Order: sequence, then structure tokens, then C-alpha cells
Amino acid sequence: MIIEIVNIVAGLILAMGILPSIPAVGASLEKVAKWLGRFQTIIGVIAIILGILYFGDLLQSIVAIVAGLILAMGILTSIPAIGKDIAKVAKWLGGFQTIIGVIAIILGILGLLGFLV
Repeated sequence: MIIEIVNIVAGLILAMGILPSIPAVGASLEKVAKWLGRFQTIIGVIAIILGILYFGDLLQSIVAIVAGLILAMGILTSIPAIGKDIAKVAKWLGGFQTIIGVIAIILGILGLLGFLV
């Protein structure tokens, strides 16, 4: 259940640009996402760690790892030996951040509702 919540939170931050276009709740979701955005590096690291630990739920794990890489892009270069290569991948994935954010939100909600088992 925790990985689904992390996916929703990471997805909100990644999809911040399109949240205002959601009728009725868009403005509120954007405020929440902006507030969460201050913690994006921490949330990204947590998403990567949980994605690795909860690898039994493959789809949620992959989305958590990808979202975490994008969110933690700023600190990836400090990893010895492989940091620069991981940062390049994360930078490339950053071009798809809105799409990945929407996917993370949808998968997180479906996982919480029990549709993805």
C-alpha cells in the first residue's frame, strides 16, 4: 500500500503542469503538488528505495523507480562511478515527466483500490 501512495505523491509532483486543467479540484491539487515539490529530492530517493524493496509488485515498482529517478535528478551525480550515467538517463526521462506523472497517479490509485494485484 505504501508504494501506491508514493507513486501518487511522485505523480502529483511530476504532473504539476497539467493539474490546473482538471475541473473542480485542479487548483487545489496544484497547491498540494507545489508544496510537495519542495521535498522532491527526498520523495525521489524514497520512491527509488521502495521501488527496489517492493519489487514483487513489478508495475508499481518500475513506475516508482522511474519517477524517483526524475525527482532525484539533482543528487544522482554524487553517486560514485555510475552517478553521471544514471543522471543522463534521468535527464532523458525528464522529457516525459508529465506523462510519467499521470501514469504514476493512475497506477497508484488503481493499486489502492485493489484493481492491480
